[in-house]
Amino acid sequence: MSSREYVTRCAIVPPYLLVRLARLDDPRYAGAAEAARHSLLRDAPLRERRSAAHPPAARPTARGTNATPGELDRAVSDAGGLERLPGRLVRSKLQVPVGDVTVNEAWDGLGHTHALFWTRFGHDSIDGHGMPMEASVHYGRDYDNAFWDGERMVFGDGDGQVFTRFTASLTVIGHELTHGVTQFSANLAYEGQSGALNESVSDVFGALVEQFALGQSVAEASWLIGAGLFTDQVQGAALRSLKAPGTAYNDDVLGMDPQPSDMAGYVDGEDDNGGVHLNSGIPNRAFYLVAAELGGNAWESAGQIWFDTLTSGTLRPRVDFAGFARATVTAATRRFGPGSREHAAVVAGWSGVGLGKGLGGVTSRA
Repeated sequence: MSSREYVTRCAIVPPYLLVRLARLDDPRYAGAAEAARHSLLRDAPLRERRSAAHPPAARPTARGTNATPGELDRAVSDAGGLERLPGRLVRSKLQVPVGDVTVNEAWDGLGHTHALFWTRFGHDSIDGHGMPMEASVHYGRDYDNAFWDGERMVFGDGDGQVFTRFTASLTVIGHELTHGVTQFSANLAYEGQSGALNESVSDVFGALVEQFALGQSVAEASWLIGAGLFTDQVQGAALRSLKAPGTAYNDDVLGMDPQPSDMAGYVDGEDDNGGVHLNSGIPNRAFYLVAAELGGNAWESAGQIWFDTLTSGTLRPRVDFAGFARATVTAATRRFGPGSREHAAVVAGWSGVGLGKGLGGVTSRA
């Protein structure tokens, strides 16, 4: 395994949640505890080495000479319970739906994610240049996660007690593929505030993929990330909530969702690469506030501003929350004008999470 894979692999389930499961001594959850321990052992080297280096984004993948811009090229493989990738190819553009719901969910999720980025933002696949979108399902035995490894989406089947199959949530698929979009654009370092922004951007566009696919307005959307991942034994709706960080679950086994919703609750520590899955709740909430203020469909204005920011070429890899906030104000100003309601909504959104200081008329590099 190369050092590049260590750096770029990003998983949907936070390590602190798996650690809590791994420490269970309740015989009723013996299977879930064992699955969590295995998942942590599989992921631990990646977390330890991920921040050791931050290579430049990979070069865009060139299209074939006969390819059409915006044409979706996707494939799904079956790892067969092993941890070798990609596995056996089971569905490509020449094949019809198969009898495996997991394969078909992954296939559809790739398509919905491509549709949002191409139809709404003119961004051709993950890298903007028609990169093939690939996924592998049935990875490992009872593997409690899904991840982007720098080249493809990979899905575990879950342990069956706490987590179900990870293809069940369209927001998870959109979230992980957006890590790829970030990799090929802003290439945000996966630690501290830039890492939390990396996670937040994936949550934002994961939510937008689902909303766009379902035709949901801001008011109609759930704003949940990972709805459908928990079994009926868990008291919780999802892994995270953009609308109300800290409220996604409250369970005797998993505990309470620990995400802060504003800077007053900011978590300062070294765990989870400096709290990337925790502090992402702050910019998540800021985006929701912007979208709620503007109303309508979140992908039209709020989503466009965040996409413009991500792909502007002005973000530094280790940009902090304040720098990213300034960059979104600049993006709103450039697209909609300094006196626009969009500009005002962005300033108000960041102010709502304690990051509004100095956001008027900002044009400097983040």
